[in-house]
Amino acid sequence: MYNGVLRALEVLGLADAFGESKIPLYVLNVTYPLVDDEFKTFCTGKRGLLIVEEGQPDFIEQNIHTILRKADLQTRVHGKEFLPMAGEYTGGVILQGVKSFVERYAPELLSASSNSVPAVQSTALMIKAVADATAQVLPRPPSFCTGCPERPIFTAIKLLEKELGPRHISCDIGCHLFSILPPFNIGATTMGYGLGWAGASAFNTPKTEHRTMAIMGDGGFWHNGLTSGVGNAVFNQTDNVLLVVDNGYSAATGGQDVLSSKAINPIRSTNNTIEKAVKGVGVDWVKTVTHTYNLDQMRGALRDALTTQTKGPKVVVAQSECMLNRQRRVKPQIKQRIKQGERVVREKFGVDPDTCTGDHSCIRLSGCPSLSINTNPDSLRTDPVVAVADSCVGCGLCGEVAHAAVLCPSFYRAEIINNPSGWDRFKVKIRNWVIGRLQNRIERRLEGISAAV
Repeated sequence: MYNGVLRALEVLGLADAFGESKIPLYVLNVTYPLVDDEFKTFCTGKRGLLIVEEGQPDFIEQNIHTILRKADLQTRVHGKEFLPMAGEYTGGVILQGVKSFVERYAPELLSASSNSVPAVQSTALMIKAVADATAQVLPRPPSFCTGCPERPIFTAIKLLEKELGPRHISCDIGCHLFSILPPFNIGATTMGYGLGWAGASAFNTPKTEHRTMAIMGDGGFWHNGLTSGVGNAVFNQTDNVLLVVDNGYSAATGGQDVLSSKAINPIRSTNNTIEKAVKGVGVDWVKTVTHTYNLDQMRGALRDALTTQTKGPKVVVAQSECMLNRQRRVKPQIKQRIKQGERVVREKFGVDPDTCTGDHSCIRLSGCPSLSINTNPDSLRTDPVVAVADSCVGCGLCGEVAHAAVLCPSFYRAEIINNPSGWDRFKVKIRNWVIGRLQNRIERRLEGISAAV
């Protein structure tokens, strides 16, 4: 809000970019409780006060009215008269509100300013501008990061839906909520942070045809999911399933440590396992998958939870480190090792365009941002082939999903070696010699066929 107001005053010629304003500003770092004496001091001798308070009801405006009236100060308080009751206070909205306020109480300041105020754009002009931009910029829906360990979890659920049929899935707040978007479209309800399993409690009845599944992140689990979700499920003897996504951080809010984080934190208690916590409150059926990229293992654990004859609450813990935080941690280490002359091997995946059939199941079942499509190099085939971008981090999921646990034949794994050893160089020479011999043999055979024709 402060930056928006300051920018509006700068456009009106009443402030500069460094915060020097001709109109006094009172900035609230804490909106409750308000400090009565500060407001009385600020408003003494002023005719009008504009409250820039986004949203409704106008709590702060009402509170200030009370403070000033009790102090018998006659400063007029304005807020929603000049600014909208609902909607986002964008730069343009704030500019028009501030301009109207200044015109009422100090029009001479605007007259003395040489700045011309931009006119409000009409709705038609805004619609046209958006349409023009849309035609030039491709839409980019929000999704999981490249190599995210949560993507194979939802791929496994998608495959199980085809195998076992659809069921109610209760979601939670966190990165994993991207599952409700394409290509997964998984999730029917979302109540709040840590309320994933509590949100599915209404389906704990004999009339529920299939076991429901609730999804919760490790952050939500420790926030209140252990009590409101797991404790509630144990107490009420639910026969449903909870999937806890344990990526080692509160990833959606910036990668802060939680109780189950693997990192050694000198001022926090970490390495408290989720499996131990749920067993501690009475869950007997618990399975932990320590590598979510193993799609066969991930799907198998979820299948067991959904089909087991064991009654009572069931918990599957899906563990793999958040790829974004892992890259932040590992990249500087790799760079340092390369700089020191150490041998470093990195994996990348690619697609052989001659083998790719254009099925695109790897894209449909993973949605990885590193997967794209290219023109088919074969003039006799029109279907575009899959291509892997340089942003690939080598998780391998794209190939696995093509055949649900086996690398698609069109995918290949390449090892990029920095500071190769003598043995590495020798192997490359042998491979190049063998491949060259085979290629020459094929070329000679093709030449013979051409000559015979």
